[in-house]
Amino acid sequence: MTADNATGSRAHEADRTSTRTPTAIDAIAEEWVTTLADLEPDIAIWIGIPGRYEEYGDQSPAGHARLVDEGKKVLGKLAAVEPVDDVDWVTKTDMTNELQLDMEAYDAGLHLRDLNVIASPAQRFRDVLDLMAHDTVEDWTTIAGKLSHLPGAMDGYIQTLRQGIADGTVPARRQVMEVLEQARKHASKNGFFFTFTEGARTGDDAPLPESLSADLRKGAEASAAAYEKLADFFVNELEPAAGETDGIGRDLYALQSRRFLGAKIDLDETYEWGIEELARMVEEQTRIAGEIKPGASVEEAIAVLDADTSRKLHGTDALQKWMQKLSDTAIAELSKSHFDIPDPVKKLECMIAPTQEGGIYYTSPSDDFSRAGRMWWSVPEGVTEFDTWRETTTVYHEGVPGHHLQLGQAVYNRATLNTWRRQLAGTSGHAEGWALYAERLMEELGYLDDPGDRLGMLDGQRMRAARVVLDLGVHLGKKRLDGKGVWDYEYAFNFMKSNVNMNEPFVKFEVNRYFGWPGQAPAYKVGQRIWEQLRDEVKAREGASFNIKEFHRKALDMGGVGLDTLKAALLK
Repeated sequence: MTADNATGSRAHEADRTSTRTPTAIDAIAEEWVTTLADLEPDIAIWIGIPGRYEEYGDQSPAGHARLVDEGKKVLGKLAAVEPVDDVDWVTKTDMTNELQLDMEAYDAGLHLRDLNVIASPAQRFRDVLDLMAHDTVEDWTTIAGKLSHLPGAMDGYIQTLRQGIADGTVPARRQVMEVLEQARKHASKNGFFFTFTEGARTGDDAPLPESLSADLRKGAEASAAAYEKLADFFVNELEPAAGETDGIGRDLYALQSRRFLGAKIDLDETYEWGIEELARMVEEQTRIAGEIKPGASVEEAIAVLDADTSRKLHGTDALQKWMQKLSDTAIAELSKSHFDIPDPVKKLECMIAPTQEGGIYYTSPSDDFSRAGRMWWSVPEGVTEFDTWRETTTVYHEGVPGHHLQLGQAVYNRATLNTWRRQLAGTSGHAEGWALYAERLMEELGYLDDPGDRLGMLDGQRMRAARVVLDLGVHLGKKRLDGKGVWDYEYAFNFMKSNVNMNEPFVKFEVNRYFGWPGQAPAYKVGQRIWEQLRDEVKAREGASFNIKEFHRKALDMGGVGLDTLKAALLK
């Protein structure tokens, strides 16, 4: 069915004021969510639906094959059903696109080399524990069960990587060595699992029954041993077989780019645009630096801001309180004038993450809002001082009008959107592109009028532009910007270091992330570009009737979708 045939008298996409009768396509989507939650119990934890929380999914080659087989069944069911309205059209279009990309990724063997420093099973096995409830004896009993199942999940993961060795489909050696260090930290007697379980208490600070505490200790020991086993596998089997080349090449990169954007782009044009965008960010930063101190360079302006004690926070408690206050203020003010924010979405919890890996991230509310949306800050070990001028825009990026408004609003739209649309659909390009778009929007609305806060926003935007260039340069084998050979690690590290105002350990982590997770980092800035292009195209078509608030409502009420789907739906 064409886009035009889905319009007319049919219901407008995601009209939150009406209750929509579920359709056959909704039923297929709901069944797929149930299947995913059964095959990957962590998904049930993530979205807050009933499930086998104490278990992990099968990470072995057989587990991956079963997941693909189930996806093929869903594709067949979708092909046999026609949409009845715009909501159905979006669901069928986006689910079909996503599942087809999953099939391509499986056929390309990406699961056989699924190892990187930030978003592979090596991290997810531990990360899911952050989302589990920790308040009651029952909660900790579930966690004890989860820990007892971690070794089995790790065994399956090792089997899959071992098949990759046999097939000649392996990750780069650099990723193996970096994740090896992470695994050894988790395996340590001073590592996460022991510190996590030794301090376990209920929400009202009551001690746990001794039998449960003993189960948690056993679970911690088993989990640490599983990471030790992973480390041994890396040293004895994977590292000797790992690839010497960091870049994955054009064909695999194009696939990864489509997966992270939900859109097909011209990779070479995007590389050139990235270079131009980076130059624009540098010019804009230089201009703002002059507002902070006349005639100052960006580095000199940063030094002025860093010396300003009024912009300092000391300790993670102060950081958490500052984040929460800034977020609460933004939600209260924006809900009055610029956005229609549903009441459940007005709650956002700002958290210090239990890990010390670096990075800031957001997790969506559970489907019934019993767990609020959360902004997490993983503070690196030894970091105790924070500069508000750098991070004001980060709170808007992760909170409102960024990820929390975007993803929370989708969860809220139960009357229109099925569970897959509310909780699982979407791409990095849609989510992160919106969050960068939201940063610029907050500048337009006057929330970044302070030159220091605006320079902080530009610092982040410059970093996102730089990594478009770096990511594409490395994985497509582009010539270095200085014309001296192709991109390599040393050049990439120095390039990134010269374009971000961060310490070397953080820059190293970021560069390792780009090298091991191709296509994801550019999705932020490229996604922002597509969001802005789409807004301008809708504005040009609607002329004087264009309403920016209505544009945002329509776009966000749709929930997470691939960017090609978003464009097709909004331009009908």
